[in-house]
Amino acid sequence: MGRSRYLICEPDQPHFLTCTVVEWLPLFTRPVLVEILLDCWRHQRTHQDLRLYGYVVLENHLHFVAQSPDLPKRVSAFKSYTARRIIDHLEHNGPWQALQRLRQYKRTHKVDRTYQLWQEGSHAELVCSEAVMREKLDYIHLNPVKRGYVDRAEHWRYSSARNYIGEQGLIEVDRWG
Repeated sequence: MGRSRYLICEPDQPHFLTCTVVEWLPLFTRPVLVEILLDCWRHQRTHQDLRLYGYVVLENHLHFVAQSPDLPKRVSAFKSYTARRIIDHLEHNGPWQALQRLRQYKRTHKVDRTYQLWQEGSHAELVCSEAVMREKLDYIHLNPVKRGYVDRAEHWRYSSARNYIGEQGLIEVDRWG
């Protein structure tokens, strides 16, 4: 799969983003790997001016709505940092067959690395109105429900749905509206 045709066109505006593990490998069934993602978002919110409005982490991809003065840089840093940490974890703890597949699916032009965790691109879509923001947050939060994983959005542990009903989620988000 080539580079994404979806670009962050207005870097200081909110965008709906999708990041997918290469070949849709189900790595995020391991809570320790999801925690790497959450830790990175925590750090970016605290130290790098990232506004995170909503997120969901599924077994092989994630969706989030974010905004930052330099959103392309924040997304690139997120993918780079989380890939390195996840690969380090897999190298020390297995499963080694996952590492073999991450090596197998590495793009040939990526000569600076042994493995590739994320597909190229982030499928960014500008959130240009209140209605689009609500639509994207609903999509994010209802994704596990539509897949049949849970009956109610707030039951999915790795989502900001709880934050939006006044309960504490795993990480703070910048609630919209």
